[in-house]
Amino acid sequence: MRLDKYLKLTRIVKRREVAKVLIEEGSIKANNKVVKPSYEVKIGDIVNLKLGKREIIIKIKDIKEVVGKKNVDTLYEII
Repeated sequence: MRLDKYLKLTRIVKRREVAKVLIEEGSIKANNKVVKPSYEVKIGDIVNLKLGKREIIIKIKDIKEVVGKKNVDTLYEII
């Protein structure tokens, strides 16, 4: 699954277009590398998000195409 789609699906970023812009400007990195929005995420990847003054680091635990609100937190772990 694409990184921008994963961030939208997990509700970390509200819109896929916003995720795409953040990735392109380097605010979101995967495994400490600058990547494109089309980067294919894998289980175990570490994603660094710099949103304003906050920095969030998550580890991808699972990848699903359809997820309900209650199960979103099972897809990643905040480190």
